[in-house]
Amino acid sequence: MKKILHVGDFHVGYRNIDQRFWTMINTLCSGTVCSPSETIVVITGDLVDNAKISQQYQEVKKGIIFLKDHGFDHILIVPGNHDYGTGSRGDKKYAVLFQETFFGKRRKYPLVDIIDDIAFVGLDSMAAELHWYDLLWAEGEIGSKQLARLSDVLVSDRVSSCGKRVIYLHHHPFDWRPLHQLKDSQKLFKILDKVMKQGIFIDAILYGHNHEGHSRNGFWGIPRCYDAGSATLKPRSRIKRRIPGFGEVNNASRLIDLNAKPNSDIIVDFS
Repeated sequence: MKKILHVGDFHVGYRNIDQRFWTMINTLCSGTVCSPSETIVVITGDLVDNAKISQQYQEVKKGIIFLKDHGFDHILIVPGNHDYGTGSRGDKKYAVLFQETFFGKRRKYPLVDIIDDIAFVGLDSMAAELHWYDLLWAEGEIGSKQLARLSDVLVSDRVSSCGKRVIYLHHHPFDWRPLHQLKDSQKLFKILDKVMKQGIFIDAILYGHNHEGHSRNGFWGIPRCYDAGSATLKPRSRIKRRIPGFGEVNNASRLIDLNAKPNSDIIVDFS
């Protein structure tokens, strides 16, 4: 079974981040971290820092094409709040642009990809956070329509028959932050709890947004619960550093082997 490399929160376009992004890309392409043909890359959002600057999307796309040219055939991506705007203010037009840039076509969330008997289910945690009354702060919301589809997807033969199942999204479902949380976290929990009680096990839930890189293994009965931190170590703004509860920034990009115990998963250093 292939291994999973979980990365995210690149924030390409922010100050000197582009250099760090390309250091990560070149390190991966060197093959010293993992074997490209035996690795599935999962990127949990905030690829860019400001979606309004088109060059940032294009810079990330160049990096992803470079990875594919070096043998990374499986790269899975979901958007973060910065991918739909500035981070605190989103716009529906960037949801379309994101798909056109990184998927080449329109896809409906949840995304479902079956790779090596692993069902990867990707959620857009900004989908219901783009109304006029939501255009502030860095909160996320999956929305009732996408959650209903998720419930159907998880019990479908296509997903339930797989040996392993991985959920991935941008906003953290466990760690509450003021004006920074996933609003419908408990609704997501109820769906996952229900399907797991039916014997459809969730092996991992992967997310980002916090930049802290915490693991919450065992939450909701899921053995692997990982925040990837920030692969490029994007610092917090001065305002956020003053808010209680916001910790330091860490890279917690992980190489995950679902056939082994969680304590065997490795945090990867790209420096």
